[in-house]
Amino acid sequence: MNLWQLPKQATIGGKTYGIYADFRDVLQMVGYLDDPALPVWLRWKIALRLFYDGPIPCEHQKEAMEYLEEFLCCGRQGAQSVKRLDWKLDSDLILSDVNKVACCEIRQLPFVHWWTFLAWFHAIGPGQLSTVVGIRDKLARGIKLESWEQEYYRQNRDRIQMRQPLSAQEREEKEKLEKLLS
Repeated sequence: MNLWQLPKQATIGGKTYGIYADFRDVLQMVGYLDDPALPVWLRWKIALRLFYDGPIPCEHQKEAMEYLEEFLCCGRQGAQSVKRLDWKLDSDLILSDVNKVACCEIRQLPFVHWWTFLAWFHAIGPGQLSTVVGIRDKLARGIKLESWEQEYYRQNRDRIQMRQPLSAQEREEKEKLEKLLS
């Protein structure tokens, strides 16, 4: 990938495919990739269908998955870091900070390339999102919180604790319990 250009298509197995590179499309796809209620093979099947403009033949799906992973990381390859941010849970904080960096309401723009969105995202400075992520990081690494962080954590515990989505089995059990209680 040429990091100085925004990719709008991908060549997979010698064939060129259009890609859906708008940040809204990518975040929808990432939601499926992160969904523990779905088997991994299904997550990838959905992601490939949402990303590429056209079906990818079975023999080229590994190459298509590798391209997609590289695209999500803006052309960089590397190990995944420990998750400290949830695109869905933190969406309000992310959007307010990205809007501030972009100097506009990005949801009103007809198209914002994923790489442009991530560039704005990485330009976010100190604020509520960085505070939440910083506290999550300290808690995960067992680092003592400053007194102001402890107070912030007490006041915003639901915001800081990343809730894991329920698995399919847990959702099923919850629905059974709700039926029994109603």
